[in-house]
Amino acid sequence: MRLARRMRVERADTSLTLSQLSALSVLERLGAMAPRELAAAERVAPSSLTRLVASLEEQGLLTRTPHATDGRQVLLAASPAGVALVREDRRRREVWLARELDRMPPEDVAVLRQAAAVLDRLACS
Repeated sequence: MRLARRMRVERADTSLTLSQLSALSVLERLGAMAPRELAAAERVAPSSLTRLVASLEEQGLLTRTPHATDGRQVLLAASPAGVALVREDRRRREVWLARELDRMPPEDVAVLRQAAAVLDRLACS
């Protein structure tokens, strides 16, 4: 999709992959969770997250803390630096999108709003 490529251009300067940014965004939005919960939210196998989580932790963007009641489990959370990175990335893309929407005729914006609602339902199914 050309729009997805265009939105990637607006990303904050970062060396993160889209998968890393997506996982970090989930943690920023939903809060701390077990690795298997993050895997489910990202719709990937838990084993696929191992390297991704290690990389984010190494960069200081993610923290692991022991689970309060299950000593075998850990909780993953976006660190303050991770939260700041996700929010700046989101802000930059939102600024670009708002600027572009302001340039469009109102009827085109209305069509996009309807399409966005349909796409959101599709993504959540």
